[in-house]
Amino acid sequence: MADRVALRRPGMRTALAIFAMVTVLAVGGVWYCAAGDRSGVVADAPKTAAAQKSLPPREPEATAEDTAGPREMPGVRECGVGKPVVEPKIITLNCSNAGVVASDIKWDSFGADGADGSGVVLVSGAAGGGSPASFPARLRLYDVTKVDGMMAFTGIEVSYTGATPHAKAKEVYTIA
Repeated sequence: MADRVALRRPGMRTALAIFAMVTVLAVGGVWYCAAGDRSGVVADAPKTAAAQKSLPPREPEATAEDTAGPREMPGVRECGVGKPVVEPKIITLNCSNAGVVASDIKWDSFGADGADGSGVVLVSGAAGGGSPASFPARLRLYDVTKVDGMMAFTGIEVSYTGATPHAKAKEVYTIA
């Protein structure tokens, strides 16, 4: 005589294992989708001087050496193009591929001889081609030069205040 096989109901261990697998797959899917959303952060950052929120040039305080005539306030040209922007909020540091951008810049001082401020450097593909990352940094503009008849800063020094994208605490870029 054949024994009848009784159907067994899944036990608590089986139900828990199924629940754990579904949870892991759901969390992994959310993480994967979020990584795709971050991939365009640097690419979507504004890269033109038109996108800059610039304040009108401040009038420098009159000193004894300024009595010969007013001095033009230098600005920053976007990758060497256009009119210099005074106190820009965004500066593209690597113009060849727009992969390094300084943003959220707050200027402590901005004068005819130089400027100092702080911001966040966004790097696409930081750490060996990974996802975009941001690094807090101090910024110093220097080397005022007349470019296309307008005064502009042509150098920027970036000093990272925490982690660094390329294992260097300080980097220098030409921005003319």
